[in-house]
Amino acid sequence: MDLKRSAVEIIAIDTPSLGDRSYLVHDGEHAVVIDPQRDIDRMTDVVAAHGLPITHVLETHIHNDYITGGFTLAQQTGATYAVNAADQVAYQRLPVRDGDVLEVGPRMQVRVLATPGHTFTHLAYVLAVDGRATAVFTGGSLLYGSTGRPDLLGARHAETLARHQYVSARRLVAELPAETHVYPTHGFGSFCAATQAQGPSSTLATEARVNPALTQAEEEYVAGLLAGLDAYPAYYAHMGPANAAGPGPVDLTPPHTADPVELRRRVKGGEWVVDLRHRTAFAAGHLPGTLNFALHDSFVTYLGWLIPWGTRVTLLGETAADVAAAQRDLVRIGIDRPAAAATGKPEDWAGGQDLDSFPTATFDALAALINGHHEHPVVLDVRRNDERRHSYVDGTVHIPIHELPARLAEVPGDRQVWVHCASGYRAAIAASLLHRAGRDVVAIDDEYIAAHTAGLPIVVQAA
Repeated sequence: MDLKRSAVEIIAIDTPSLGDRSYLVHDGEHAVVIDPQRDIDRMTDVVAAHGLPITHVLETHIHNDYITGGFTLAQQTGATYAVNAADQVAYQRLPVRDGDVLEVGPRMQVRVLATPGHTFTHLAYVLAVDGRATAVFTGGSLLYGSTGRPDLLGARHAETLARHQYVSARRLVAELPAETHVYPTHGFGSFCAATQAQGPSSTLATEARVNPALTQAEEEYVAGLLAGLDAYPAYYAHMGPANAAGPGPVDLTPPHTADPVELRRRVKGGEWVVDLRHRTAFAAGHLPGTLNFALHDSFVTYLGWLIPWGTRVTLLGETAADVAAAQRDLVRIGIDRPAAAATGKPEDWAGGQDLDSFPTATFDALAALINGHHEHPVVLDVRRNDERRHSYVDGTVHIPIHELPARLAEVPGDRQVWVHCASGYRAAIAASLLHRAGRDVVAIDDEYIAAHTAGLPIVVQAA
């Protein structure tokens, strides 16, 4: 689109699969990037389309939920790479501190504000246009209706960081105009958020009315924040060290194509051969030994959470575009190159051998089975602890999906296993894990609310 040279535009680049946003700010002549994801071509395509040089790349913090593209983007464009001076990193960068001001052309300035809480060294960046603060990029600090979680550096630091988070949120409101627009990196589905963001945009005035860090007393806020925390993806443990080391560029060229013999060899060798098709298609017929992580916004979060880190991954998709989308998601969390890939149908991948399958069902079907006085199956709930705290189907076995690979032996082995989650996506993953382990499994492909309407006994927990 044609841009007025006098306008300052903020472009959000969403990564729904990780619940994050990166930002590009420009005045028609100069561009600044905040918290870029690792697949930087999305950024470089935008600046190329507008004919803009990137002058600065800014990191609000050493990220725990994805591999940054900031280091590579700065290297490739010659931009100044700004990282907190207190962060211990292995590369050259502009070490910035609270109060520093970065000049971006004649009209834009960026002021650095220390906002510890999500991490000890977290920064916010205040954008001033013609001398007036108009926007603040808050990273994992002040989110829409929430704040970043304070426990990613370990439980022992959580309370201290929660108190820092409270002070940081109030500093922003105290020092900046009420109409300042807020642009967080996390909070759009990211497990880096304490709770999920509310609404598509916000200002400091709005947050002052709705954000617990700004409406509650400190003790109430801290207690509520800590009480609401649940598990976060296991792959987070690898993100911070990689980001401090300076991650290299990515290779998104298509992976090696595997034939049926190679696919069987990889399955037999204990590698993860991942079928990207929809869960009902996978259940109806799939290559034996494969796992179902359907291509979806949750794909990379759950694959990264469950896979033993370092295990080789082969991708099976209906099209090359499906494989490419999965590959792009994986590099964002440091799974750089699939071992192989194959496209088409499961019959193509099986090479004439029989396919495996398992049934899917609804909560109505489960209720009918139980009420018909048939043998009661094992019903496995793989939702998170925070979900189950609200309510659950009475008599179910509860193993959160991220714990299931290590706890398969705890699933009773004398009966058929019906597995459910909140919507069917995680149930399908769990069912594929159980089926690969030789269990007789049924995936409940249904919304959890249907358990109520089906007449199953529901235990509602006290608030």
